[in-house]
Amino acid sequence: MPRSGLHALVFALFIIMPAWARAGATAESAQPAKSVEQVAETARKSVVVVTFSGRDGKRQGLGTGFVIAADGLIATNFHVLGEARPIKVQLADGKTYDVTSVHASERALDLAVIRIDAKNLVPLELADSDRLKDGQAIVAVGNPLGLTHSVVSGVVSSAKREIDGRPMIQLAIPIEPGNSGGPLLDMYGKVHGILTMKSLLSQNVGFAVPINLLKPLIKKPNPIPMSRWLTIGMLDSAEWKTVFDARWRQRAGRIVAEGLGTGFGGRSLCLSRQATPPVPYEVAVTVKLDDEAGAAGLVFYADGGDKHYGFYPSAGKLRLTRFDGPDVFTWKILKQEPSAYYRPGDWNTLKVRLEKERIRCYVNDHLVAESKDTGLTEGQVGLAKFRETRAEFKDFQVAKQIRGARLSAQLVERIDRTIAKGAPQEPAQAELIDALTPEAAASIAVLRERAQRLDQQAAQLRELALAVHQKRTQADLLHVLQSKDEAIDLVHAALLVAKLDNDELDVEAYRRDIDSMARELNAAIPKDANEKAKLAALNKYFFEEHGFHGSRTDYYSRANSYLNEVIDDREGIPITLSVLYMELARRIGLKVVGVGLPGHFFVRHIPPKGEPQLIDVFEGGQALSEADARRRVKLVTGEPAKDEQLAAVGKKLVIVRMLHNLMGTTREDGDVKGALRYLDAILAVAPEASDDRLMRAAARFQDGNRRGALEDVDWILEHRPDGVILERVIDFRRVLTRPER
Repeated sequence: MPRSGLHALVFALFIIMPAWARAGATAESAQPAKSVEQVAETARKSVVVVTFSGRDGKRQGLGTGFVIAADGLIATNFHVLGEARPIKVQLADGKTYDVTSVHASERALDLAVIRIDAKNLVPLELADSDRLKDGQAIVAVGNPLGLTHSVVSGVVSSAKREIDGRPMIQLAIPIEPGNSGGPLLDMYGKVHGILTMKSLLSQNVGFAVPINLLKPLIKKPNPIPMSRWLTIGMLDSAEWKTVFDARWRQRAGRIVAEGLGTGFGGRSLCLSRQATPPVPYEVAVTVKLDDEAGAAGLVFYADGGDKHYGFYPSAGKLRLTRFDGPDVFTWKILKQEPSAYYRPGDWNTLKVRLEKERIRCYVNDHLVAESKDTGLTEGQVGLAKFRETRAEFKDFQVAKQIRGARLSAQLVERIDRTIAKGAPQEPAQAELIDALTPEAAASIAVLRERAQRLDQQAAQLRELALAVHQKRTQADLLHVLQSKDEAIDLVHAALLVAKLDNDELDVEAYRRDIDSMARELNAAIPKDANEKAKLAALNKYFFEEHGFHGSRTDYYSRANSYLNEVIDDREGIPITLSVLYMELARRIGLKVVGVGLPGHFFVRHIPPKGEPQLIDVFEGGQALSEADARRRVKLVTGEPAKDEQLAAVGKKLVIVRMLHNLMGTTREDGDVKGALRYLDAILAVAPEASDDRLMRAAARFQDGNRRGALEDVDWILEHRPDGVILERVIDFRRVLTRPER
């Protein structure tokens, strides 16, 4: 939707907005301000304790929430809910309720609304947070450190602050664990924000999400029943079995482990259910630890309980251990060595080769430990973490032989000759320091100048690596789009669009996720289901059970154009939601095509018999008539809709439109390199797009690439496409060929 159209819609929504959403619109001076005690006393009736449970049923997390509707709606932070965990709410009177659904959520803003089966609750009134002033007195109520219904008062330090790209209210009050999700109240008892985090720099500085950002979620919720919520981010139980609790989940194609395991030493395991081949065979994974004081890595020959081997980094060293029982007295450290090949704080690939009477352990393809221990000789393989470590795992593999990632010396030498010479020398040695000290001032100046040069070179090398990645991804995208339109794997292409901006995106992992979704959807549909029943099942699965929804508060975020993030967060813009919807429809035998109206993307279900039906995936599967669609086109363009505007869009054009959407996000933040990245991909797919070629010429010129800009201008002058004012292009060429001063 164009921004002008969005502004008009926002204005229209305000006119019909219910009373709770206009709170603060009348002068508060009509009622007297309350004391801190009075505000707290009133708010306590509405403030609740929110907890989530671990796999063992015990409480693992605690936060705050507050009632926003008498029929059981509670506002809180997204992070208070945990992920895929049963959630409970305790009211002020001590009654406890199970959460029946996550009524609305938005991960990017850390906001959530949950529902409990309760009536006649006392809701807090929502204010207009845009009217909050710097220095205004405020009160916060929450459950810090488990101390329920604690009260703190202070002032607003800054009513409009941006933290990590998110609007925030900065507060001169302390926020502790357990405060999250609590209400930020003015002296009239109205809610202006939701407490979310404390400052890392000062004890008495906190932040809250403005309450106005919650209102669109209330108006357009995306309810997810608890039966479905409990599956979000969960590992596939057909592939993995977890032991000793902790939190194991899957996101962005990776397995993430966090929380304290219940095994001795905080141990927790995640065992693969796949059968292992007979020895010799290898098992490998790439792992990154949030804290090198922790430990996480591979396990093998595991019995499903306390017995197994482990190979993992621990406190900066590589350790091979045999675990024969539940306590430290039954553990035997077989090898423990530091390794120059281990990269602290970075991704490291661990590999173990299991032979009949030997274990060989590698880090980043270098042998670091070897043992002939035969205490355990069979069992499962998998992952492990210890203590409070938060670890990420990717590329888990089991095979007779796993190909190493280390580059050959010849290849490295060839690449080194291709790119610019010069790499940082070895760390300073004592002799060198002594030699430089007599001329210290000059030495320091020279060293700093050289360091600056190396910094510039490092930046250039990173930029070169990014360009190589983009070129490779662009080539992969072109390969996918080479097929005839009906044979193009649209999901694969859409994931490659997202990969242009994320070289770590695991495309195959997301394709497997969609395979799993399709299997689950198919299993829920009777074999004799007709078209109508299949479409109803798809809508129920997509919108009701999974909560996929249109982005309401951050529409222009690039994340909404990345299909992987849409799958993870269940939120997106019309075209990305439609791509996933069309794919799932195809998997259950429905013909659903894309329709790219100006300013909005729809899909059309085309049954074998009967009339086609336009569907707005952004609006929860709302059905539209063709007359509705034509009215929308006229509203956006000011002209009657043309038949071709309502026609099905080819898959290549869907990808081009996705790239155009991403390019549009670069205008807001002046990201010229981002614009060039998307324009390069667009022109690779659609080289005849003259408007995009002109835009690329301008962007190249702005980025200092005159030669590239000249190439695009000359292409325009050679091909003379319709609609281009050639005189202006010729003038631009004169600018490009003018000698630089």
